Amino acid sequence: MRPLRYSINVTLDGCCHHEAGLPPDEESMRYWTAEMERADALLFGRVTYEMMESAWRQPATGTWPDWMDEWEIPFAETIDRAKKYVVSSTLSGVDWNAELVRGDLGQAVQRLKQEPGEGLFVGGVTLPLALADLGLIDEYAFLVQPVLAGHGPTLLAGLRERIQLELVDRHEFRSGAVALRYRPASNGLT
Repeated sequence: MRPLRYSINVTLDGCCHHEAGLPPDEESMRYWTAEMERADALLFGRVTYEMMESAWRQPATGTWPDWMDEWEIPFAETIDRAKKYVVSSTLSGVDWNAELVRGDLGQAVQRLKQEPGEGLFVGGVTLPLALADLGLIDEYAFLVQPVLAGHGPTLLAGLRERIQLELVDRHEFRSGAVALRYRPASNGLT
């Protein structure tokens, strides 16, 4: 069974709004590219899918936009070519190498996890909360930003039950950010 990994940027005070942390730099983009490369497919809710598509879909011209730095291109290429699953009850269709996931969320994600492969990546705020409540997340990776946002959506706000985690990896960045990787304590993955 391939593991479901949840990865997100989060500030020290728990804010997980995509603009609350430090601006991406070369080191953090290498980290996120490696995270994406660890997955066979990406699982997004509608909001995250639309946000990522607007920023990282390769233009029809085949040329990346001028605003993109050279060190951002490997991330852009990785996310652009990745298989994507989009959980949405409002979208009638998706493209960008994506397919809609409908019906019972738990059953649908369990089916995706049972497919062969290295793993699934989930990002965003709302969908991961639902998946955590269902006990479907096998690994949590937080890039903790050295910022106090003081506002915004907070990480896994509204979680129904406490989830005990064990630290499995830690990496410090020059910027002061720290990547922390956890697994649920009762998971048994090695």
